[in-house]
Amino acid sequence: MIKMKKAVIYCRVSTEKEAQESSLERQEEELLALAHVKGFEPVRVIRDQASGYELNRPGVLDLLDLVKQEQIDAVLIQDETRIGRGNAKIALIHCLWKEGISVLSIADDGEMQLSESDSMVLQIVSMVEEYQRKIHNLKIKRGMKRAVEKGYRPEKNLKNRGNETGRIRKEVPITEIVRLRENGLTYEEIAATLRGFGYNISRATVHRRYIEHEEGRTIDQ
Repeated sequence: MIKMKKAVIYCRVSTEKEAQESSLERQEEELLALAHVKGFEPVRVIRDQASGYELNRPGVLDLLDLVKQEQIDAVLIQDETRIGRGNAKIALIHCLWKEGISVLSIADDGEMQLSESDSMVLQIVSMVEEYQRKIHNLKIKRGMKRAVEKGYRPEKNLKNRGNETGRIRKEVPITEIVRLRENGLTYEEIAATLRGFGYNISRATVHRRYIEHEEGRTIDQ
């Protein structure tokens, strides 16, 4: 038995006027027909009544949640303006494509076709994100290298411990934070170094724990 691909149907009108309700109904009806023709199983119909220039739309937030939580293959829209306009459109399409979600439209009778300028912007955004990831990884490697050069031996000092179910205080190696700080590493470099060794920790957490440690030592003295 061939498993059908799953799709979300997204309908939008620009205002909440009652006259727009018929447009939403028409979009839904036509998109359900498109799903049937293209072999998609509609798992959810989302309706938005808001400007396409806005990102803070209830339906869009629901759509992004579905993309993250369920195995969605495609989003079906009437035309590219329904997903959004201007920068909001570019941002949302980028989010969907990054998750491997196809965008199909009635206007294109299949995969949505963007203008040359919109395609170029999306390519630039993707390139920037890729370089951001590379920079992040380089910062981690530099922090680890500096730590090792200053005598830090993670194989002797670090013991990863997974959090139990539920929200608890993060387990962090405070002695290593103090040692790395005393060796001249910044809070950002310490956080990057510890993340490289499996600790999901932010610069703010490193800073807070270090200050807590220093304040506690002052009280003891």
